[in-house]
Amino acid sequence: MQTLSESRNIELQSLALRVREHIIRMATDGGCFIGASLSCTDLLVYLYSEALDMAPGRTQDSTRDYLLLSKGHDVPALYGTLAELGYFSKERLDNHLRTNDDIYWHPNRAIPGVEFHAGSLGHLLSVAIGIAMDIRLRKGSNRVFVIMGDGELNEGSVWEAMLTASAYKLNNLIAIVDRNEFQANVRTEELIPLEPLISKFEAMGWNAIRTNGHDFEAMQETFNQLLSMQSNQRKPGVIVANTVRGKGLPSIEQRADRWFVNFTHEEVAMLLLELHGVAKAALTSETLLVR
Repeated sequence: MQTLSESRNIELQSLALRVREHIIRMATDGGCFIGASLSCTDLLVYLYSEALDMAPGRTQDSTRDYLLLSKGHDVPALYGTLAELGYFSKERLDNHLRTNDDIYWHPNRAIPGVEFHAGSLGHLLSVAIGIAMDIRLRKGSNRVFVIMGDGELNEGSVWEAMLTASAYKLNNLIAIVDRNEFQANVRTEELIPLEPLISKFEAMGWNAIRTNGHDFEAMQETFNQLLSMQSNQRKPGVIVANTVRGKGLPSIEQRADRWFVNFTHEEVAMLLLELHGVAKAALTSETLLVR
């Protein structure tokens, strides 16, 4: 992967903005997990645009790279990314939570581009290990990426899987931790402290690097560095991506009570304006700030 050009960086930022628009529109008529979806938007946009050897016409190609969204409640960000990149029509996003489609609160393989079901946290790193081992047995060169939440790391199955991946020296496996510092409606470090994460991952036998999960140039540099390390060492790799819950909407950023939301259509319209920097002054305590 090469250094990102200024024009490409702008293209990725524009794509991420459109994905965030989709997420906000899915935050009504039943709602969605908006905070965590907004925190991992840039990660998904970067991975599908720059890191993954994957395309809409290759969803069944055995030589493709795989991406598994283990923190499945962030699926609005995945839906938005896949739709923007042509895996399925953007019009289908209007079917969110409707009975005539499979676009629901968690990933479903009936949706083009979704590799595996997710719901209960802590499982898809193990699934990713199985895929990575299969690729190795077939002598393939493709890779497996799995996005996990930081709160998800409290699941013991994650650390068992970490040990297994290290034992089998799976250098075709890359985990990305969306480090937004929240688990549901509690800060991670107030519940069960996770730091120092990098040292813990390294002690488990992984190459581990931290990056800014909202900076595309930083992500490009980090992935280049990690892939270089893994080409020389038979170790799995993990990137801890520092992110902001609710990124893009200052009125809900870093708010524990904006874990799952079900906004009115009027509030959605206001948030879309805020996303574009238009209506910050219009957001008052009489609207969505206290409800």
